[in-house]
Amino acid sequence: MRTKMTRQRTSAIVRTAMMMCIIMVTIFMFRIPVPFTQGYVNLSDGVIFIAVILLGRKYGVAAAALGSALGDIIGGFAMWAPWTFLIKGGMALIVALVIAAFAKGRRSEDRKWTVRIFAMVCGGAFMAFGYFIAERVMYGSWAIAALEIPWNVGQFAVGIILAVCILKALHKTSVIDKDGLL
Repeated sequence: MRTKMTRQRTSAIVRTAMMMCIIMVTIFMFRIPVPFTQGYVNLSDGVIFIAVILLGRKYGVAAAALGSALGDIIGGFAMWAPWTFLIKGGMALIVALVIAAFAKGRRSEDRKWTVRIFAMVCGGAFMAFGYFIAERVMYGSWAIAALEIPWNVGQFAVGIILAVCILKALHKTSVIDKDGLL
């Protein structure tokens, strides 16, 4: 029995590390600069949403926080890494908690997707607000921080679309079990 538990834990850690790397790469490789600020948008939110849904709360939050912070560090934005760690980890945690709050009882497949999308919107709203506060602190200006809001909203909106498309495709394969976990 111990061997089976050890294998499951090792497998979970490996899947988490893989998702961390994918998050880091999507930050590092797919950057779009934001006009008037020193910031950028990327595709990592979609991968973070996927990580939480596939890995669950504990491992999904770890992948989101660490992968995002590492993406900032490797991408030359190390001063943002602590903020990103907290904001992206918080975003992932909110997605997981909202999904868990609605997980009681049997749900239709449509209801599961509605809950997941609602959870992603809640997490994305937290991310946009978190970066608004962080940018105010980092740049010293509410105006510059406000310029980033539409970009952050756009980033998580694209992330939701990306996550839903990929997750729906994965659900048609044998990669995901009946609970939606790898």
